[in-house]
Amino acid sequence: MYSLDINFLKDRPEYQNKTETKVKPKPIQLGNLIPVYIGLGVGLAFPALVFAGLSFLQGKTAEITQEIGKLEEEGKSLDGRIANIKKIKAETDGINSQTKALVTVFDQIRPWSAMLQDLRDRIPNKVQIETIKQIAAPLPGKGAVAETPSNPAGLLEISGFAISYGFVNDFALSLGQSKFLNPLETKIVTAELVDAPAITGFLPPKAEKSGVKVKPLQVVKYTIKTGLSSVPASDLIQELEKKGTVGLVDRLRNIQKVGVISK
Repeated sequence: MYSLDINFLKDRPEYQNKTETKVKPKPIQLGNLIPVYIGLGVGLAFPALVFAGLSFLQGKTAEITQEIGKLEEEGKSLDGRIANIKKIKAETDGINSQTKALVTVFDQIRPWSAMLQDLRDRIPNKVQIETIKQIAAPLPGKGAVAETPSNPAGLLEISGFAISYGFVNDFALSLGQSKFLNPLETKIVTAELVDAPAITGFLPPKAEKSGVKVKPLQVVKYTIKTGLSSVPASDLIQELEKKGTVGLVDRLRNIQKVGVISK
């Protein structure tokens, strides 16, 4: 009814030796784990370095952003100052241009007192001046008109009487030496013999016998045209001073002192 399963192999010495022998685990050597530790250290250090770098960059970025903001504010302030400086410079340039324009006009003044004195000094004894007429220069933008001078300073037309043609020629040559006139534009326009008018002061000769017709004394009626010099009045200070134009000379010297016109 029952069967017995008996294993007698376990009782044999060979089998017992085999079962009693156990495999002992080999000890772990730490030297073999150094690469692992190095790799682990590198793996942990890299993220730390990345994090530190990002933190540094964020700090620098915030600092630079703040600095940029300050520079932009300073730039706006400087833009305002530059605009004010440009405005002041433009106003100064305008004032300087107006001043130069006024000085230019002032420097072209030819006082009649000095010019008439110069004519009195140059006219020969046997020459008389009847009229002096100034011919103005043409206005800018206006067309050329007959008898209009090309000289921007204008012309003078001098008419009168002389005892002879030689005196008229001497007078024209003397006018050409004046610093107030342009010698290149000085010329005799007309010169003709006429009976001496009463204005000349020449008295006709008296007839010794009644009924005898005496020929009246004749004189030369002349017309001389000359151009006004375009030399600035500031270059004629000594000449103006000689002719007694003290007021204009003082003004010109004051203008030279402030540097508006050169000496």
